[in-house]
Amino acid sequence: MVTGTSPEANMGPALILQVRMCLKPFKPFFYQGSSTFYTLNTLLCKSPQLPLSARLLCTRHKNPTSGARQADRGNGGQADGQGGVRNSGNRRREEELWDGAETGKGQSASIWQRTAPLKSVFAAGTAKRTAEMLKRKALPDVEEHAEEPEVRTRRGPGKVQPPDRPLSAADWRTLKESLGNHPRFDIQMMGALFTSRAELDIAKSLLSFVAMETGTLTYELLLRYLTLCVSGGHDDEVFDVYDIMRGSFPCLETGASSLFIKSFSRTERWREAVGILREVKKVFTPSPRNYGDIIAAAMLNGDTAGAWALYDELIENGLIPHQETWEALYRGAMEPEEKRGTEAGAVSESEHRERLLGILLHMRNNQIYPQHGLTSSIKTWFERYRRAELERFKVFMERRPAFDVVVDGLNVANISRDKSKNSETLLAVVSELQGQGLNVLVLGRRHMLRPSRTWDKHNMKLIQQKAHCFFTENISEDDPFLLYATLNSGNHCRFVSRDLMRDHKACLPDGATRRLFFKWQRGHQLVLHGYVTPGRRVRFQSILSYDTIIQTSADSWHVPYDDTEDRCTYEVPQRWLCLTAKH
Repeated sequence: MVTGTSPEANMGPALILQVRMCLKPFKPFFYQGSSTFYTLNTLLCKSPQLPLSARLLCTRHKNPTSGARQADRGNGGQADGQGGVRNSGNRRREEELWDGAETGKGQSASIWQRTAPLKSVFAAGTAKRTAEMLKRKALPDVEEHAEEPEVRTRRGPGKVQPPDRPLSAADWRTLKESLGNHPRFDIQMMGALFTSRAELDIAKSLLSFVAMETGTLTYELLLRYLTLCVSGGHDDEVFDVYDIMRGSFPCLETGASSLFIKSFSRTERWREAVGILREVKKVFTPSPRNYGDIIAAAMLNGDTAGAWALYDELIENGLIPHQETWEALYRGAMEPEEKRGTEAGAVSESEHRERLLGILLHMRNNQIYPQHGLTSSIKTWFERYRRAELERFKVFMERRPAFDVVVDGLNVANISRDKSKNSETLLAVVSELQGQGLNVLVLGRRHMLRPSRTWDKHNMKLIQQKAHCFFTENISEDDPFLLYATLNSGNHCRFVSRDLMRDHKACLPDGATRRLFFKWQRGHQLVLHGYVTPGRRVRFQSILSYDTIIQTSADSWHVPYDDTEDRCTYEVPQRWLCLTAKH
């Protein structure tokens, strides 16, 4: 174990700052797809105010290796390359970050779960478990990340073991020699620091050593250091690295751009990530992750219009959003109204709901199954906006006089066999009730307001003139609104619907409550008699003025009884046995 420290171990922050001061833009010799890497030109950094270690940072590496990553246009702009540091493969979040700087072609390892095989070949997880089982049989001892040759110690092959504290330059030199002076020691060590989640000061001391040892910090090493900063949440350090790389290199490759977008998006400087995204788009199509990071930031900071604009751009580019992006959109809808943006062009609450419902339709049409986190966000949003909708309906009811009849608009309209007559059917029923001098409420859904062959614009306008109307969201269940409006209006109020409300009755807690509801329903529900024919009067089935239960008065008993074997549970007998005692 190497021991001892020196002042060089703590010079990381000052060293980075000094490097940034001495760097100047120069003509690039690295472009997308090139195998050349960036180094810092010593001829541009000869300030006598800088210590020797800082000036050495500006020299060119004598033994350049591949540090570039090529854009994979076939994979949504995500990068791939060569020469990466091996990692454990069981931290998914770390792998996604490291992929931004990794240039290896290995695949991330999986956690094998010993579960009993499912019977159905279509059951979730069956294919993956089968593939993993076959892989274990075929390659029991093969490492998944083998693109980087391991550093060999004097005792034989082994993995790089990072120190647990910052080291001096002399200590780093001793450690490097003990590992065989591997030419990519700095790259592999930075990868090991990332994998082990080492403290940032250890990585800074490594940068100081490399600068003094080789006189250069390669683009690849800075990229690996950037990855470590982003994964550790050291955003202030990321800002420093950003200034250095922007001031030194005319362009940034995919890995660096993605990492900067990710880090900036979770800070107050999130809007700068939009500028980085614009630069990326000049070269290749950004990845769904790039879009998702900024969309989440925009929603978190109340810029709903910007978030949806980026989401539309993502879809137009033929990319598939990450589920975290959808989750951010649903979470943003649950923010207080004052945080959702009030600037000109901000997305209205109703439009926001329509867009979120559109995501559900997108998942349905593309057979996408939401994961647990997204499902929870959808559920919470749905329940919250349903409560908000119910509160709006309560206010609507309070501002209007009690209704005489409440019409289930969609249910009544669908009586027509010809769907093009739906609005005409509803208008005929409303006109009949309004002609009787009744105060009418029509409950419908928002899609009924969009002119179509089914919902004639003129007919819907006439309906709104003859009756009060309240239109719920398209996925809302309108029965609760129907029952609430009828009960709230008083015992005289009736409701028009063919729905027998059996599912609502089944939800009631006990038999006594269900019987009470059924009794109330029989005395308040109006059902259309037959079909609605244009030019003919609309007729309703009669509501009985008595209750069909065993009744008694004085010495008389009236007993309803069955004379048929096909009576349904929601029907009542039509025959009575009348018993009277004779004196």
